[in-house]
Amino acid sequence: MTANSLPVVIQGGMGMAVSSWTLARTVSQTGQLGVVSGIALDSVLARRLQDGDSQGDIRRALAHFPEQSFVGPVLARYFLPAGRPAGVSYLPVPKLALHPTAAQQQLAILGNFVEVWLAKEGHSGLVGINYMEKVQLATPAAMLGALIAGVDYVLMGAGIPREIPQLLRDLVAGRRASITIDVHGSDAVRTLSIDPQALLGDALPVLRAPLFLAIVSAHMLAFYLARDADIRPDGFVIEGPSAGGHSAPPRGRMVLDASAQPVYGDRDNADLTKIAALGLPFWLAGGYGQPHRVRDALAAGAAGVQVGTLFALSRESGLTVSLREQIVARLGETELTVLNSAATSPTGFPFKVAQLPGSMSDVDAAEARTRLCDLSYLREPYERTDGSVGFRCPGEPVHMYVRKGGDEADTVGRACLCNALTATVGLGQVRATGYVEPPLVTLGSDIDGATALYADHPDGWSATDVVSWLMGEAAI
Repeated sequence: MTANSLPVVIQGGMGMAVSSWTLARTVSQTGQLGVVSGIALDSVLARRLQDGDSQGDIRRALAHFPEQSFVGPVLARYFLPAGRPAGVSYLPVPKLALHPTAAQQQLAILGNFVEVWLAKEGHSGLVGINYMEKVQLATPAAMLGALIAGVDYVLMGAGIPREIPQLLRDLVAGRRASITIDVHGSDAVRTLSIDPQALLGDALPVLRAPLFLAIVSAHMLAFYLARDADIRPDGFVIEGPSAGGHSAPPRGRMVLDASAQPVYGDRDNADLTKIAALGLPFWLAGGYGQPHRVRDALAAGAAGVQVGTLFALSRESGLTVSLREQIVARLGETELTVLNSAATSPTGFPFKVAQLPGSMSDVDAAEARTRLCDLSYLREPYERTDGSVGFRCPGEPVHMYVRKGGDEADTVGRACLCNALTATVGLGQVRATGYVEPPLVTLGSDIDGATALYADHPDGWSATDVVSWLMGEAAI
């Protein structure tokens, strides 16, 4: 990579389809890096097809997949030309597993292929995809799908992505590729593999290696990853505590303030001088969504910034129109609050939650929901007493979690992020009882940039407006 070939602005890869292909494509067409979210794209694909794919985008992308034997069964099972009748539940997709079937892998490959292919359609800009290390069971098949679509960047956070560079090298070479799966309470080494050649045969295209950016919060983690060529990324995104979504917990003992938010201190800020000394490009995230903060990042030696909140509230994002308009209106009324919850996420990581009536941030809405875990992307593998592997989630019914050896204290305040985040993009499940899953919106806790942009665009803004605003004063 050379400095003049790097994007200054990376659009954050947010939520489940909040960073939609529409958003990523728009940002990429400005010359910056558009990023799609790589989380739960098998469910996203299946639910969009069940909603009728009214514009034909999904089927257009699927028609370009190199092995059409993957496509037919998916369309036969999930595509409803007229969409789902009102009140009808979405069909489920298979849960992530340590030993996935070929059909499970194919659905994940197609979901990731479609999202990246559509983001890249019709232009020559660069497109990235964002994954969570915490969702290990989805990673190999998901990345293969993105690679087949020609993804240019892969970004990953929410853990230590030390095996991803080798995984990408193996996939690009068409070799069997594996990652180690973390199983709670087990010393045994368990791996999850995928074989591109066995799955696609002669239809496997020549794959091109993307650039890999590790999302980290501490310079010590950057040192660890950079020290060894086998695990070294091509660069870093350095996220501060105010970045949206999941964030690293404070170093040392967890201390909560009066609002039950984790308290961060100077030890939680990465030393940018030491990061720069590694010689790898890096971008700064968390509170960098203003023009002067872009300048600050460049002055600190960064290649640029990663910005989420401004793009999440743009017209092209996957947020439902009603949620976006509600949030923008609250910006104008200075009533928008984002809390960093230490309890909400089943992962145990602090998670930013926008406080919105009727969403899962609303105590009444949260208490009205019956606990269940049916999408299960954030389930934790654990070793049973007989040595086999089971799965549990602090967001599932408490008695089930405890029966599986979980600590009841870990269930307190936990939300089902999987169902809530799909509802946030208009793909929420409708239960047989008529209950509709409520949404949950995550934004960065620093909303100064969004407030300032609102002053210029009180009726809302596009992703192009965001890029123009951030770059307009950056002297680039």
